[in-house]
Amino acid sequence: MGVKYEGRAVGIDLGTTYSCVAVWLENHNRVEIIYNEQGNKTTPSFVAFTDDQRLIGNAAKNQSATNSENTVFDAKRLIGRRYSDSVVQKDIMLWPFRVITGENDKPMISVKYKGQEKQVSVEEISSMILTKMREVAETYLTSSVKNVVVTVPAYFNDSQRKATIDAGAIAGLNVIQIINEPTVAAIAYGFDKRSESDCKRNIFVFDLGGGTFDVSILKIKGGVFEVKATAGNTHLGGEDFDNRMVNYFVEEFKKKNNVDINFSSSITRAKFEEINMDLFNECMETVKSCLSDSKMRGSNIDDVVLVGGSSRIPKVQDLLQDFFKRKDLCKSINPDEAVAYGAAIQAAILSEGFKNVPNFVLRDVTPLSLGILVDEDTMSVVIPRNTSVPIKKTEEYATREDNSDTFIKVYEGERARATDNNLLGSFDLLCPDAPRGTPLEVCFAIDANGTLTVSAKEMSTGNTNKITITNEKERLTTFQVKKLIEEAEKYREEDKKFLRKAKVMSALEFCVYNIKNALKKKDVNLKLSCDESEKINDAITVATNLLDKNNEQKEIDVLEDHLKELESMLEKLEVKTSNEKKHKSSLFRKVLKHIT
Repeated sequence: MGVKYEGRAVGIDLGTTYSCVAVWLENHNRVEIIYNEQGNKTTPSFVAFTDDQRLIGNAAKNQSATNSENTVFDAKRLIGRRYSDSVVQKDIMLWPFRVITGENDKPMISVKYKGQEKQVSVEEISSMILTKMREVAETYLTSSVKNVVVTVPAYFNDSQRKATIDAGAIAGLNVIQIINEPTVAAIAYGFDKRSESDCKRNIFVFDLGGGTFDVSILKIKGGVFEVKATAGNTHLGGEDFDNRMVNYFVEEFKKKNNVDINFSSSITRAKFEEINMDLFNECMETVKSCLSDSKMRGSNIDDVVLVGGSSRIPKVQDLLQDFFKRKDLCKSINPDEAVAYGAAIQAAILSEGFKNVPNFVLRDVTPLSLGILVDEDTMSVVIPRNTSVPIKKTEEYATREDNSDTFIKVYEGERARATDNNLLGSFDLLCPDAPRGTPLEVCFAIDANGTLTVSAKEMSTGNTNKITITNEKERLTTFQVKKLIEEAEKYREEDKKFLRKAKVMSALEFCVYNIKNALKKKDVNLKLSCDESEKINDAITVATNLLDKNNEQKEIDVLEDHLKELESMLEKLEVKTSNEKKHKSSLFRKVLKHIT
């Protein structure tokens, strides 16, 4: 028997292997996980093409053995990625269906449908699954569904999120919000605690599904859910464990001669754990990384919430319990349904007309540090990784050249050297007749949907310019995000040395600039003896050679010693600078502060 339900939003967990849809029932003050036509609360994320029809869900999965080349699954592992992505290339070797390159390096799926070759985009496949979930909801609600909240892994980048929104649009849905899976899982967990306004809990969400892995730390107090840190891998899950077993059985088959191709074997739990242990350990390294980013210890965590079907693996649970000092793991919510459950609550909050909806406030974070290029190929961070969004932050800088326009380059990443990070975009700021040291304001703004806008203003003239980082080509893949963070750890010591040298180089260059300007003044030159002038000029020559970009032999100690010598000479010149020059000097020191 259906429930009459007009014009309200539903929550959809668009999963790699299974999808789920849920709705808030106002009259009952609860969430309903909706059954499909087979009576199951989850639906396989499968789409199949035959000579006469297209199948979605259980019907598609049930015939996959006899129509493997035209049965598509794991679309979530392709969405928002490029065909040339190394992750995609590895997956292609495992899938029975064909993935080919399309326009602009876009992966396309080639299938036979009604006797003809057909190329289908990943967004189309995802839209078909979303359409199926909408139909499941409409059958139960006996009314049309238009507005949806769709969940994605916390580590999905902007192109993956945008592609998911596009999939919703293709399905005729209005995606009112893309929301992170661990966040809504925490909402599902915290729903029963909403009346405890004074209750404060630190929640660790461990979300290991069929194809993706996320961990997030949230602080819950009353109705406020604040994400403190997030980490993960959008290409790690049950599919990878399955693939390890397939490879294991392939090797077993190769060892046996004269055996019929209908191979069968068994595997012990110990062997399963052995062949997957490196993947389990990778999960635990991500757990440690997330705790480190949140500046918390395992003892600070009140509850460890398990989400995703693969979180049921006993060895994974054992490793988590050992890490959190045998703390009991929370299994009070269904790991297959928790994400859709929380999404339904958020959908109700965003819908108009509801009266008895829990009033939750969500505060999420940005996964990578954001900043601009400054001196010596250094990235000056404006918004650090794991900062709560939305956010708007302004920093002061200064022009580096006399009478020259400024080129603002925007980067994301965790490396000290700007070019080791990902360039998001760039723009010119007109600075006519502006001397070196003219103050600039650079503003970074991230809205609730994660869109980044960077603007710059030259303070003396008021000239401004800005760039909006779109959700398409400029952003990193999840694999690149993970790689950048790993590299930041690996090269931490190298980065420290680089920062020290960059700071000294910038200070040395600025000191030479000030001495040259001082020497141009007649009253200063008159006070100098020939020997003093010669020593200063010789020191400037040495500094110029040290600052030469082609000079690779410059040691940090040598640079620091020469900087001290030049600073001493500058003091002896006893040049009284104007307030403007003092301001420029303070601005420069601020620039140096940003790159330390």
